[in-house]
Amino acid sequence: MKYLDEYRDAEVAQKLAGAIRKIVTRPWVLMEVCGGQTHSIVRYGIDTFLPQEVELVHGPGCPVCVTPLELIDRALAIASKPDVIFCSFGDMLRVPGSKEDLFSVKSRGGDVRIVYSPLDALHSAIQNPDKEVVFFAVGFETTAPANAMAVHQAQQQGIENFSILVSHVLVPPAIRSILTAPQNRVQAFLAAGHVCSVMGFTEYEPLAAEFQVPIVVTGFEPVDILQGVYLCVKQLEEGRAEVENQYARAVQREGNRPAIELVQRVFRVVPRKWRGVGEIPYSGLALAGPYAGFDAEKRFDVGELHAEESPECISGRILQGTVKPPDCPAFGTRCTPERPLGATMVSSEGACAAYYRYRRTGAHV
Repeated sequence: MKYLDEYRDAEVAQKLAGAIRKIVTRPWVLMEVCGGQTHSIVRYGIDTFLPQEVELVHGPGCPVCVTPLELIDRALAIASKPDVIFCSFGDMLRVPGSKEDLFSVKSRGGDVRIVYSPLDALHSAIQNPDKEVVFFAVGFETTAPANAMAVHQAQQQGIENFSILVSHVLVPPAIRSILTAPQNRVQAFLAAGHVCSVMGFTEYEPLAAEFQVPIVVTGFEPVDILQGVYLCVKQLEEGRAEVENQYARAVQREGNRPAIELVQRVFRVVPRKWRGVGEIPYSGLALAGPYAGFDAEKRFDVGELHAEESPECISGRILQGTVKPPDCPAFGTRCTPERPLGATMVSSEGACAAYYRYRRTGAHV
């Protein structure tokens, strides 16, 4: 299969690992930002055949994992209302709030539906004019254009029973937050290719220059990731700090301009709290003034909510790359996909879920 099999070629992967071994002379710490990349790394055991000098740590690029606990509790409260159809991607349904998850609401009779697009939720609003339809809009720059389009279409068509609960976050401010943290060890980044397919990578260039850190836009297959690692290590060994594009088959420097312009029209940049990490300046999106009427947080008064994380869960530290899932005392014992303490254990892009699925039994593909 063109554009897939060639990026899973074991012989090519081994050659790339050998090339990395030839150029590395000292220890380096690299972070893959995206949870999808984390799953590929753990699934294919990429980190296990890199030279020991190259350490991969996992970043905050799982949209479900970083959705604040308070917002999940707010989603649960809205979804519990009798005249609401609450729509979400499947990942969010098992993410624990303070006391329960969306599946629990559904089991009590709440109308909670899994959709594959925000436009599916908008279609539900058109089909059910006597109901309020709410879409849980989580994600990075990757999903923002589709959510922006749903709101824009709702406004254009005068659909008043549709709204979105917004939890959009932005990658560059999170990278800045990691680089300025006192405990930071990250010396280079593998930037997520799908995010850059929308936003391009011009926003990374000032970060690379200011912090003297290589950033390589990277895809998700094993050969992609090894090429990204090779380019990062080569820059580090040569004393360079630039933005390079390994994922050129999908990413252009300027990104997708129509998508960017739509997002800038419908949303505005705001500070945003990241679950387990805290508030990061300029790291989130909220609906802009002309579209504020589609904000579910403003449409539904669910009162003040007080949320507390499990004191056992260290997912915030995992998302910042300071520890890895097996370092958690609760991993695989008191925290499992069936009884998760945090979102990183149940999200399909969560780092804990990746280790539990592929490393707990030693099963590599």
